[in-house]
Amino acid sequence: MALPAGTKAPDFQLTNTDRKEITLRDFEGRILVIQFFPAAFTSVCTQQLCTNRDDLSFYNDLGASVVGISVDMPYSLKVFKEQNNINYNLLSDFNKKTIHEYEMYHCNFAFGMKGVAKRGVAVVDGNGNIAYSEETVRPGVQVNFQALKEALKNL
Repeated sequence: MALPAGTKAPDFQLTNTDRKEITLRDFEGRILVIQFFPAAFTSVCTQQLCTNRDDLSFYNDLGASVVGISVDMPYSLKVFKEQNNINYNLLSDFNKKTIHEYEMYHCNFAFGMKGVAKRGVAVVDGNGNIAYSEETVRPGVQVNFQALKEALKNL
């Protein structure tokens, strides 16, 4: 289960596609939408991240930043980001620490692959607490963007 609302958001230190370290502290005092996704270049993940790309002005208008987190290497994420014109940070949790701390670790993905991020979302409020979270029932099921947007409007 994803971390429930009201939980203190675990800090993270992850590498973006430009090999720069990004931390939760970088967003202190602001709302952060964390999109967890299993693997770059897969159809549902591409749809998830491109939906966020297309809706970025909605998030920005509410004062929210967006990041995507997967276990892909920064180099793979960079190619994926460029090919899909992703306009926010994609972060590599290659060592799987953050997906464990946010309870977004998927132990059995597909085809015998183990240890990827679940598909889900966590919203961290300006005080560093989880304000909304969702994990999908299966990796092939998309996150509920409407519920996410409603939760953000209510912050």
